[in-house]
Amino acid sequence: MMPVERRILIKAASMYYLDHLKQSEIASRMGVDRTTISKYLKKAMKSGIVKIEVESDSYEDLEAALERRFGLREAYVVPKSYDMLAIKQSMAQAGLNLLRRIMADGQVVGMAWGSTIQELTKYAHHEKMPQLDIDFVPIDGGPESIDSDHHVNTICYEMAKTVGGRSHYIYAPAITRTPEIRDAIVQDANYEKISQFWQRLDIAIVGIGAPVKSSNLVWAGYFGRDAIDSMRRTGAVGEICSVFYDKDGSPVQTPFTDRTIAIPLDTLRGLPYSIGMAASREKVPAIMGALRGHLINVLITDESTATILLHE
Repeated sequence: MMPVERRILIKAASMYYLDHLKQSEIASRMGVDRTTISKYLKKAMKSGIVKIEVESDSYEDLEAALERRFGLREAYVVPKSYDMLAIKQSMAQAGLNLLRRIMADGQVVGMAWGSTIQELTKYAHHEKMPQLDIDFVPIDGGPESIDSDHHVNTICYEMAKTVGGRSHYIYAPAITRTPEIRDAIVQDANYEKISQFWQRLDIAIVGIGAPVKSSNLVWAGYFGRDAIDSMRRTGAVGEICSVFYDKDGSPVQTPFTDRTIAIPLDTLRGLPYSIGMAASREKVPAIMGALRGHLINVLITDESTATILLHE
């Protein structure tokens, strides 16, 4: 293409993008052929005369940045809010949309306990869910101190009911009182059945906890502040399925390690979908540890948390 004056490019672009004329009409007005007008428009775009912006109320850029930096299969970012319940509800809706897309007949879906995951089951009851031949199984025990609606067995039952699948139950706490009790539980037929399902998991849905950073989380009430303080010295920054890990996502030895009933973290690393749902500034170290250790390959979080993660 021969050099062309900038004013000609502006004129052609204005008629096409602002006046909505066809390229053939512009060619007729300017006394050139249609191919030349097409070249003018491409040059106008390349030189910055034409700038096309797509308005969006979602967070594709943040999601793409998270996926690139942490090697995630997918990332979902929901709006930030001063209301933590609103954030949990938005994350639950995003998680449900993802499950609706990826769940299929014959799969095994593992569920952890927690308030955000429990919100997901609430939304599932109000949505039209596909009816599937699918199994829902707990991937850790249930702390006795939490509300029954948040218990992992209840969550599995409610999710299975929404899709016409089967729910399975674990009859064990997340942390036993003594190592001897844990040893007895893992010998039980119920644990054997559940742990066999863990080897067949297609999808796991987990929360990400930061027990050493917050005084109001369930762990503080479950073990007491002295036990929580002792975990700081182990390097623990977070927990998934009651298993504590360091800043690189490696399990750490805690006073509860030999008393824990939960899926091994290594199993989560190998799943097609290991979905983590978490948000808040205080959980950033825990989320970073999970990401660095590849404990999750899908992250659902809010805008504020996503922004902090990308600047860590």
